Amino acid sequence: MSMLDLSATALRHRIGTREISPVELLEAAVERIVALNPAVNAITATDLGAARAVARAAEAAALRGDELGLLHGLPTGIKDLHETAGLLTTYGSAQFAENVPVRDAAMVARVRGEGAVILAKTNVPEFGAGANSRNPVWGATGNPFDPSLNPGGSSGGSAVALACGMLPICTGSDTGGSLRIPAAMCGVVGFRPSPGLVAMDTRPHGWAPISVLGPMGRDVADTRLLFAAQVGMDDREPLGFPIDREAARASRPVDLGRLRVAWTEDFGQIPVGGEIRTAMREKMAAMGHLFRRCDVLDLDMGEADRCFDVVRAQGFVARYQAEYARDPGALGPNIRANYEIGATMTLADAAWANSEQTRIFRRFQAVYQDYDLILSPTVPVTPFPWTQLYLAELDGLKLRNYYHWLALTYFVTLVTNPAISLPCGRDPMGMPFGMQVTGRFRGDLALLDAAAALEAAWGRIEGLGRPRPDLAKLATARPDLAGFATHRSVHPQAVPLRA
Repeated sequence: MSMLDLSATALRHRIGTREISPVELLEAAVERIVALNPAVNAITATDLGAARAVARAAEAAALRGDELGLLHGLPTGIKDLHETAGLLTTYGSAQFAENVPVRDAAMVARVRGEGAVILAKTNVPEFGAGANSRNPVWGATGNPFDPSLNPGGSSGGSAVALACGMLPICTGSDTGGSLRIPAAMCGVVGFRPSPGLVAMDTRPHGWAPISVLGPMGRDVADTRLLFAAQVGMDDREPLGFPIDREAARASRPVDLGRLRVAWTEDFGQIPVGGEIRTAMREKMAAMGHLFRRCDVLDLDMGEADRCFDVVRAQGFVARYQAEYARDPGALGPNIRANYEIGATMTLADAAWANSEQTRIFRRFQAVYQDYDLILSPTVPVTPFPWTQLYLAELDGLKLRNYYHWLALTYFVTLVTNPAISLPCGRDPMGMPFGMQVTGRFRGDLALLDAAAALEAAWGRIEGLGRPRPDLAKLATARPDLAGFATHRSVHPQAVPLRA
């Protein structure tokens, strides 16, 4: 077994006890990226020289017995929406194909400060719009269980890199489901924390709570390790509130037999494929005995779709107004669609949406008077080909717009409760099934504790454990995912890694 098959928490422990060298771990990661990335195209820009220098310094610090950070010596991938000082950051846009920031985003600085060895950026849709990780600079990312299929997005490259064991630590972000959806489609964990816990210093609307940064991992413990490194108060984050970092990292025991669980296939109104509905019922039947109560959720989510349209569009108008006025054609179709939706809206639309969001929020929180967790599928369909930009129709129903198929996650985004997608066996097509678990308002730590208990219990129930991709099969696959790119970066950091 390769050291890369160990969890991030195990790797970090062995670095601290000097059983594993950060230099050797980095070289193992490079070797696996060289072997597997051609099949999935998850890793984009890299700076191997800088990473090797950091790894050598990390090794020296461990040998000296220095105090080590939470991520000390761990090779790390940063989602290509987040600025990395000295490392190419393109946002998946031809406009930024040669962009090398001079500073780190606040979250990246925290991760780097905890000893992470930042090796690579991970692929995204253009500007993170959509749940299909393809763009004109790097091309498409393939699902690790079948590279011809969509891995989800927008944190698709991070999810794939984790599922393939190319990197033990990867960051992500989430507006309508960008941490949770790729985690579900790739069989890993994606945690959307409460807004403000991870500083997002580049958000144009600082007081808007729908976009967050957060962690991904192959299991809950790894996800918590990264989360603990990411959190912290920052004067640039107006929604911030303090959280105990040690409590964020370390799980506390949870007796599932004391928990009251409500579950839903569709929150009463979301289009969900028949196969996913069937799978959800079967999985709830297999785990229902674990809980004190396990009931079908009865909840009015109001006009959540229309509300999300407006709330989301406000952010796109703020971010892309100047670019759209200069040259609409320079923006990808998803970005243009979002901007154009927002440009036709009025102040009355915005006022209504903010009021409707508040009404939905209050009804949603009332559920937690009777229940501790809400369970739902994370995505409504099995992964479809990445050549299909988005899902336009589901079981004969024409969907409202290019992101309507993400409603299972963006409904939860609207209420701002923390939510985590956990691997829960496979769907009827043999692909990973992600279970979205939503906790109480600002109940991040209790949710993470419950997630660890669920993960352990599901691992003991046939058909509910985490699925793994066939890495040996991937090593021989050579789909032309990068060939989808219509604009290639010529920056030296865009050259594929060589062992």
